[in-house]
Amino acid sequence: MKENQDLALVDSHAHLDMKEFDKDRNQVVERAFEKGIRAILCPSDITNFQSLQNTFSLTETYDNIIAAAGVHPHQAKNFSSDCIRKIEELAAAKKIYAVGEIGLDFHYSFSPSKTQIKAFRHQLNIAQELKLPVVVHSRKAGAEVALAVKEENFSRGGVLHCFSEDWELAKRMMNLNFFISFSGILTFLNAQPLREVAKKVPLERLLVETDSPYLAPTPYRGTRKRNEPAYMIETAKILAELKNVSLDKLGSITSQNFESLFMFEIKDLRC
Repeated sequence: MKENQDLALVDSHAHLDMKEFDKDRNQVVERAFEKGIRAILCPSDITNFQSLQNTFSLTETYDNIIAAAGVHPHQAKNFSSDCIRKIEELAAAKKIYAVGEIGLDFHYSFSPSKTQIKAFRHQLNIAQELKLPVVVHSRKAGAEVALAVKEENFSRGGVLHCFSEDWELAKRMMNLNFFISFSGILTFLNAQPLREVAKKVPLERLLVETDSPYLAPTPYRGTRKRNEPAYMIETAKILAELKNVSLDKLGSITSQNFESLFMFEIKDLRC
């Protein structure tokens, strides 16, 4: 029985494929559902067989877990025609609902910036051809991300996940048919500028996420615990306060946003 029968929260980004969940992946999912999380999107690494295997094991087991697949900017140096083929095959088999996580990361630069931009633009074009949304990562690269989306004439839309940049970028991306997703960063003590941005984002453009196993929200931050979807309620509470709406309403609206973006109908898990 779910503890929070009336909640309708969705974790729009959780890396449940990662090794941090190898020992208890299914228990993590069950715990999330018990806490009122209705659905989860899991982005997987198209260059990593184990990532794909772990993700699709979940999607085949749980009706309300859906997958995305793509080449993360950290792995952009591994982007190839084989990656394109795999994405196309997964889309044809209706195993993915988005292309992602893709994007640009100029903070770590684990792949050269030019290589990242090339892989990102290629994947935008693939997603456009497949009529799929994209899940976009941007770190210290907001201007380049928005420019690529605009210049590639990408119109299907998507989500700028784990948003941590400024209001100007949020506006630009919303004008390009993107949703803005907030993670546990929103709960951090030093995140007041980000909370000010969150106040301005219209409810109809909001999503919430954990980015598990990273970025555990307060009060879990600093305990060395991995993040997991069940903790997302802490971020949702802060976001509901910022938007001056009830947690139930925030959950309902963001669930509708999730369904609209990913063209996925969330099944009723109530028992």
